[in-house]
Amino acid sequence: MCVEGDGCEIEGCSSSDEVRTLSGSMSSALKSSPDLHPCKPGHKFRAALLRCRSPTAAAGILSFGNVLNYMDRYTVAGVLLDIQRHYEVSDSGIGLLQTVFICSFMVAAPIFGYLGDRFNRKVILSCGIFFWSIVTLSSSFIGKEYYWLFVLSRGLVGIGESSYSSISPTIIGDLFTNNSRTMMLSVFYLAIPLGSGLGYILGSSAKVAAGDWHWALRVSPVLGITAGTLILIFVPEPKRGVADQMGRIRTRTSWLCDMKALAKNRSYVFSSLASSAVSFATGAFGMWIPLYLARAQVVQKTGEDCTKEICSSKDSLIFGAITCVTGLLGVVIGAATTRLCRQKTERADPLVCAVSMLGSAIFICLIFVVAKKSIVGAYVCIFIGETLLFLNWAITADILMFVVIPTRRATAVAFQSFTSHLLGDAGSPYLIGLISDALQQSYATSALWRFLSLGYALMLCPFIIVLGGMFFLATALFFLDDREKAEKQLSQMTRPPSTVKVTTTGGAT
Repeated sequence: MCVEGDGCEIEGCSSSDEVRTLSGSMSSALKSSPDLHPCKPGHKFRAALLRCRSPTAAAGILSFGNVLNYMDRYTVAGVLLDIQRHYEVSDSGIGLLQTVFICSFMVAAPIFGYLGDRFNRKVILSCGIFFWSIVTLSSSFIGKEYYWLFVLSRGLVGIGESSYSSISPTIIGDLFTNNSRTMMLSVFYLAIPLGSGLGYILGSSAKVAAGDWHWALRVSPVLGITAGTLILIFVPEPKRGVADQMGRIRTRTSWLCDMKALAKNRSYVFSSLASSAVSFATGAFGMWIPLYLARAQVVQKTGEDCTKEICSSKDSLIFGAITCVTGLLGVVIGAATTRLCRQKTERADPLVCAVSMLGSAIFICLIFVVAKKSIVGAYVCIFIGETLLFLNWAITADILMFVVIPTRRATAVAFQSFTSHLLGDAGSPYLIGLISDALQQSYATSALWRFLSLGYALMLCPFIIVLGGMFFLATALFFLDDREKAEKQLSQMTRPPSTVKVTTTGGAT
C-alpha cells in the first residue's frame, strides 16, 4: 500500500513502494493507517500523473522544446532569399534579422538566469515558449513596407527563446549525475543541430506547399504551444543540487557573489570564450551557406538567379538535412569519445572539444576552395566540418556542470549564453553581410563576384574556430582544479538530510 501526499490510499501499490510527490517522496516504511481513506477519482488521476513525471520523460520533453526553439530560429534562414526579395533589402540588411534576434536573446539571458536560480523554472520556461510562439505567428502577417517591424518581431522572439536556453539545462542537471547526465545533456543539445536543420526543412517545405513563404512562420508556433503545455504538466521542479548531494543546501550566495565566483573560475571563462567561437561560426553558416551555395550554382551555370515569386529551396533542404544528420553524429560521437577518453585522462572533456574544433577548421576552409568547381565536394566538406564542430555542444555543457555549483548554474548558463552570443552569432551574420557588401562595391557587380565576395567574407569563420580550439586547450589546463574547488564548496554548503525518529508506546522504531 502506498500513501499519496494528501493522506489518501493509492490502490495497486505494495507496502515497499515509494510514491514521489510534487514536494518530495514518502518513506516506504510508512504503514497503512485506519485514518487513511480510499482515493477519490481526482486523487487517482493526480497519482497517475505524478508517476509520468520521471526524469527521463522530463528530459525528453525539455529536449523536444529545445528542438522547437532552434527550429523556429532557423525557419527564417530557410526562406531567407524570399524574405530578401519580398522586403527588397541588401545582404547586410537581411543579416540584421539574426543579429537583432541574438542581441535581444543575450541581453535577456542574464535576467532569466537570475530568475532561474530563485523561482519556479518550469513556469518561466512555459511562459517563454508561449510568448515566442505568439510573436512568431503574428510576424507572419507583417506587410512588406514594415521591414523594421519584422526585424523588431525577431528581437521579441529572441527574448522568449532566451528563457528556455538559460534555464532548461539546469533542470536536467538536477535530475541526473555523472555519465547519465552526460547522456541526457547530449540528447538535449542534439536539439541544436537537429532543430536548426528541421528549421530549414520546415521553412522550405511549408513555403512550397502553401505557395507563400509567410506560412513557414505559422507551423512552429502551434508546436511551441504544445511543448509549453507538456512542460507545465509533466516536467517536475527538482530541488537544486539534489542529484549532486543527498544533503540539503543550507546556504545561498548572493547574485554579486555568484558573478565574482564565475569570473574567477578559469575553466568556465575559457570554455565560454570557446563557445563564442562556435556560435560565431554556426551563426554565420546557418544564415549564409545556403545562399552561398545557390550563388555557386549560378557561377557553375547549373542554376540561375531567383526572379520568381517563390525561389528554389533545394539548397536549404539539403543543408537542413545535412545539419540534422551531422548534429546526430556529432553529439553521439562526442559523448562516446568523451566517455572513452575519460578512462585515459580526467581532462578528456576539454581535450576532445579542442581536437574537434581544430579538425573542423580544416574542412570548413576546404568548402570555399572546392565550391566554385564542385557543389558535391562542398557538401562533403560541410558534412565533415559540421560533424566535428557539433561534437562539443553537450560536452561544453557538461564541463559547466562539473566546475559550477548547482545554486549558480542557471546564472552560469545564462552568462555563458550571453558571452557566446555577444562575441559570436550576435554580430557574425551582419558582419559577414557587411564584408560581402563592401567587397561587392569595390568591383563591378557580377554573379561571379557576388559569389566570391560572400566566400571571402565567410573565410573569417575557420580562423575564429581555430581560436576556439585554443580556448578549449586553455580550459584543459585548469579543469581539474576548478572541478575540485566546486566539489569542496558544495560539500561545505550541504548537510545530510534530517532523520525523523518515531516513537510508540511499545518502544522506539
